[in-house]
Order: sequence, then C-alpha cells, then structure tokens
Amino acid sequence: MNRLIFIIAAILVWQVGGRLFLTDAPSAAAAFPPVTGAEFQEHEKYTEDARRSQRQDALKALDLAWSDRCGANRDSFISGLNHYYYHRQNQNERYPETYGPAGAAYIAGVWTTAEDRRIERLTQEAYAGGYIKPSDFDGMASQMVATIVRGERVRGRGCAG
Repeated sequence: MNRLIFIIAAILVWQVGGRLFLTDAPSAAAAFPPVTGAEFQEHEKYTEDARRSQRQDALKALDLAWSDRCGANRDSFISGLNHYYYHRQNQNERYPETYGPAGAAYIAGVWTTAEDRRIERLTQEAYAGGYIKPSDFDGMASQMVATIVRGERVRGRGCAG
C-alpha cells in the first residue's frame, strides 16, 4: 500500500512540476508576429542602393563582348555576376527566416524588376552559349545561378573555344 501511495504521489508531483516548469513550444504563427511593412523600411533604406549597384555591376558584366568573357577578363565577368547572385540568394533565404511568409513574399517582389528579368535572360544566354556554369560561382551564388539556368541546354562552346 505504501508503494502505491508513493507511486501516485510521484506521478502527481511529476504532472504538477511539468505544468509549472515546462512550456509548450511556440506555434509557427507565434514565431512570426504580424508584419506591417514598417519592419522592412528600416533595413531597406540601406539595401535598396546596394541592390541597385549590384544590378548595375551584373548588367555591366553581361554587357561585355562575348570575347571578353574569357581569358584575362573572365574574372571580372564572373565577379560581377557572382556578387549580384550571392546577395540575391542570401536575401531570398534570410528574409523568410527573419520575417516569415511576409518576408518571403516581400523579397520575392523586390527581386523581380525589369532589370532582374534582363539579368536572368542574359545569364541564361551566357549559360546556353557555354560561357558560364553554376560551378563557376561561389556557394550561394551558384545555387541561384543553377535555379536561373535550370531547363536551359548548353548549345555553344563559349570559353572552351
């Protein structure tokens, strides 16, 4: 009988202790408070100029003559694209982590300007021409380039000559 009372008391203490000291895991909705849009603006005033510069650098690289994409100028060509695609991929990963679904929707819209679509099209052309491949780029940038050129077929020999 003493054992039974001891077991019941231990279960009660365990239940009460569990309720007092253990908290429930937050739900996904609680993890991301409602987003009003003002959260982006504080950070965006700094990154809008950076995005503009990254787009200009990428377009400058993509506007090089086909012959300047190989040889001595190749590093400059790849670097201009790498910088753009690195930041684009990084922001596409970080905004959803920071702001949840609202951040994902926001950043997806930010990277779909006419210039971004032009950069994507020119990147696909460079890939199809054999001038670039995703492995030419650093980690994050290579992920984004691989996504952009998915479905494209390499038809040219580019720098392989």
